[in-house]
Formats: sequence, structure tokens, C-alpha cells
Amino acid sequence: MISKKDVQAFGEKHRILRQDNAFIYILPHPKLRAHIAVYTISFPTSAFISDKTTILPYGNAGLVVEYSRKNLTAHLYGAATKPCLIYTPSEMIVTVDFKPAGLYLLLSVNQNELTDKILSFEEVSSALNKRIFEMIEKANCIAELVADLDTLFLENMHGSYPTQLNMAINHVMDYSGMITVKKLANDIHYSERHLSRIFQQYVGTGVKTFARLVRMNAACLMLQNFENSIEVVSELAGFQDPSHFVRDFELLSGISPKTYRANMSDFHNEIATSLPYN
Repeated sequence: MISKKDVQAFGEKHRILRQDNAFIYILPHPKLRAHIAVYTISFPTSAFISDKTTILPYGNAGLVVEYSRKNLTAHLYGAATKPCLIYTPSEMIVTVDFKPAGLYLLLSVNQNELTDKILSFEEVSSALNKRIFEMIEKANCIAELVADLDTLFLENMHGSYPTQLNMAINHVMDYSGMITVKKLANDIHYSERHLSRIFQQYVGTGVKTFARLVRMNAACLMLQNFENSIEVVSELAGFQDPSHFVRDFELLSGISPKTYRANMSDFHNEIATSLPYN
């Protein structure tokens, strides 16, 4: 079983997105990067993380495996449109952040059925759940665990989705969410109705909701730079005035931009928002 001392020992520096004494964000295998954003391995302590962590909604799904008191539990988080809490008295947490539509390739399940749900991964796929538990228990170092996760997902992500969906997601991200459904549909030559249908099936949210989530998460990234005032972030995020930005931010996250900025360690860093889709 790996431990916190292994965080600094991970040798593939080109795969590290972010690292501290208690956590590490690692890129998946290159062939998985269109569908999985990042693996996160963390060892929660009061110095680095609160006893509960909020996941801000982004429209992507995630798998969270927790190790505590020699027991492993795994939960699948469907595409989120509202914030949810992870309680973290755990000794270790392994998280797989899928990119939008990425989970569909693993499970081939209509993602609209999973939206805003938290499910026992064992009930969703007992075989995959068992393999992940075995990997974590036998891993002697983080590099070994990451290699095993790569192998698992390379072997099991076999589904497919329309090419136009990939184009549409990229387009929304290129515009940082500031694009209308009508323009998006025109740009990829789909009807608005059909575009909404494939987003619901493969991503788990409607187009408008997904664009709004991308827009707000882009604002979160800007808020992490303390040189940007809330007024500047509001303008860069395309809002007419800061009051509208604060209102929409609170609707998405349940807190104000100022509170988010003051308590960023209490939030799971959706690093997927800072990465291109492919």
C-alpha cells in the first residue's frame, strides 16, 4: 500500500500537473487524455484539507476511492450540475476525473441517468471495482498504481460517441462557455434539438447548462489568481456587471466569489477545466 512519502518519489515529472506534500495530480496515459483529465492521489490532513471537501459542478463525472481504517470504498459521481460534498476523514483518496462524455466510454450508460447522483461503484461495476481495489492494495508506489490504472482504462474504455459532440465540447471550451446554443448548433451543423439530445446522452447535461458550468469554472480559475479583482473576473467572464456575476456564481457554487477565494482549499480543484478536451 502506498503512503504519503511516495508523493515526492513519483519520477515521471512530465506527467505531474500539480504536487504538494499531501497530494499529486497526474496525467493519464496519452491515449486516455481525450477522455480522462487527471488522476489525483491525496493524503488528507487538517493542514491541507478540511474534514469535508466541496466538488464544484463542471458537467463531468468522477470516480472517488477512499481508504480508511484498512477499508476501501469507491463511489461514482455522475455529471454534476450542483455542488456536492466529499467527507474526507480518509487516510488516502484516489480520484479519477473523467472529461465530459469520458465515463460513457467506460460504462456505455446514458449519462443523463447518472446526473447529480452518487453511486456505489461496486453496484455499478463489481468487476472494475474489484480490480481497482486490488491495484491499490498491492501497489508499492504511486508509479505502479498509475500504470495499473492506465492499463485498466485502456482495456475497458471501448465505447464511442459522435464526432460532432467532440467538436461541440471543444467549441464550448474555446469560448469559455460564452456561446449560445444557436451559434454552437450552427457552427457544427446540427439542429439545436439534436445537439441537446446527444449532450444529454453522452455528457449528462443540456448544452446550455454545460456552457454555463464551463463559464463559471473558467471564472474559478481566474479567481485563483489574486491579481484579478472580482470586478475584472466578472468582466473577463462576460458579465455586464459584478452583481450579475456574484449572483450566478452563488447559484452554481452556493457561495460568493469572495468566499470561494478565501477558502479554496475546501474545494476539489477541477483541474480538468484548465485542460483542452483533446
